[in-house]
Amino acid sequence: MKTFILMTKLGPEVSKKIKDRAKLGRAWLQEVKEKCPEVKFKAHYALLGSYDFLDIYEAPDEETAAKVSMISLSNGAFHAESWTAIPYKRFLKLTEEV
Repeated sequence: MKTFILMTKLGPEVSKKIKDRAKLGRAWLQEVKEKCPEVKFKAHYALLGSYDFLDIYEAPDEETAAKVSMISLSNGAFHAESWTAIPYKRFLKLTEEV
């Protein structure tokens, strides 16, 4: 499994529904679990900055990570990016190959 970071910025309409955030978040997570059952979430953070949420998860490939981003967009995210994350020790080994 590969590690990915999902950075999400909510759309203005969803941001206005702050009191419904828990319900909306559960619905999003349920849809991801149904459509991408192989995804394993490791951490979820609310942010104060350019993005609203950061999720760390494992998925088998980039196509599955793209589906997670698309599910976020279809559920009111204004912007969603899934980034590949390389474990630091593996990164150091890669630097030795350069």
